[in-house]
Amino acid sequence: MTTGPVLAARGLGVRIGGQAVAERLDLEVRAGERLAVLGRNGAGKTTLLHTLAGLRVPAAGRVELDGWPLAAMDGREAARLRGLLPQRPGDAFPATVLETALIGRHPHLSRWAWEGARDEAIAREALAAVGLAALAERDVRTLSGGERQRLAFATLLAQAPRLWLLDEPLAHLDLNHQVAVLELVAERARSEGIAVVMVLHDVNLALRYADRALLLVGGGETRQGAVGEVLEPGLLGRMYGHPLRAIEDGGLRYFVPE
Repeated sequence: MTTGPVLAARGLGVRIGGQAVAERLDLEVRAGERLAVLGRNGAGKTTLLHTLAGLRVPAAGRVELDGWPLAAMDGREAARLRGLLPQRPGDAFPATVLETALIGRHPHLSRWAWEGARDEAIAREALAAVGLAALAERDVRTLSGGERQRLAFATLLAQAPRLWLLDEPLAHLDLNHQVAVLELVAERARSEGIAVVMVLHDVNLALRYADRALLLVGGGETRQGAVGEVLEPGLLGRMYGHPLRAIEDGGLRYFVPE
């Protein structure tokens, strides 16, 4: 483990379909930090996240994990350091909820090893953390969309990486579970020093649960900084193409469309 950033992008260029998502992006995320990524639909938030995960080759620059080039790491080594929560988790084969959560333990096993008692205990603890302990033996295909999203999060918890890349982690979740997941993210960032990059759509939740924000403004332009500085009506209105107004209530700030 290094004392530098867990994740770093150096002069990163990201493009999709000939359109620039980010140009010359320099980014660092340190242990315990939570970075929210925001932008309009189609701005390239998922594409950027997949590039940071090493699933896409950048158009320019490089991504580093713990100071080492991600492109030079093998898949198992990288998976011990970073975990990706995909936007749409899928299930190609029938499996129980517990078996699905155990997938998160695969980077920690040797090539031909089976999961042991410790791996099962870690997976069950992860299920309990997201409120799915009672469903451990259920067929994953019988879960609701929200339950399946929480199971994907439990799989990430079982994987136990130091960097979480969360692509719309609140998809399919009701308000109660949205807050519960974000509280869990905040607690693990504080207690375990997890570095978090999360794509969010709700500006107010980003303001409440992130330390910093990265805005994909459009045309390759990005803006980043502390949420209290970057999340302001003028810039957000330009990014989303609709004016917003900031309101204060009880010492807290919220954004509402005009």
